[in-house]
Amino acid sequence: MSSNRRGLLIILSSPSGAGKSTLSRRLLELDPEVRFSVSATTRPPRPGEREGDHYYFKSRREFLAMVEAGEMLEEAEVFGNLYGTPRAPVEAAIAGGRDVLFDVDWQGGQQIRNSTLRDSVVSIFILPPSIAELEARLRARGQDAEDVVAGRMEKSRDEISHWAEYDYVLVNANLKQCEEELRAIIAAERLRRDRRPELMDLVRRLNAEFEERLT
Repeated sequence: MSSNRRGLLIILSSPSGAGKSTLSRRLLELDPEVRFSVSATTRPPRPGEREGDHYYFKSRREFLAMVEAGEMLEEAEVFGNLYGTPRAPVEAAIAGGRDVLFDVDWQGGQQIRNSTLRDSVVSIFILPPSIAELEARLRARGQDAEDVVAGRMEKSRDEISHWAEYDYVLVNANLKQCEEELRAIIAAERLRRDRRPELMDLVRRLNAEFEERLT
């Protein structure tokens, strides 16, 4: 963690099956400065998912109460289930100079970009190399029934239509290459002048050294 810069809100979006979850997992494994934003959801846990690690599992009533209280940074309904990001942990992380990764759809990304934290956002959209490959990846997961796969494929066209709203767009034809491109984007964003307040003090010191040389 770096205390010399403001934290990033890294938004990673894609149609289901394009690879954002795999890329998110790899980024978290390789980059200790990035932590995952744990979302709240009303869908039931999948095998192996744990409360507080993967999601905060809420009843629909509990979730809507959090929305009403202004405790969600973003929220959306996807395939009949509600998803949202609790605001307080994200604000605390940014204030502490930590990067927060969001694995969200275009609706969630749009809400975060329009929030009070917009200046910290870096948004990245992941495209599949083809629709045939997208469907093959969904089926290969073996987690969803046929009607769910069909629903995800139907929704993917709408999701892909929002690609131009993002700062960066990557094509996940090769996972390793896409991962390297993703890490390069984050490294560059961390070095942006407006994210590094310590540079002002450094320039003042450099100017002071120039003045000393002239006296």
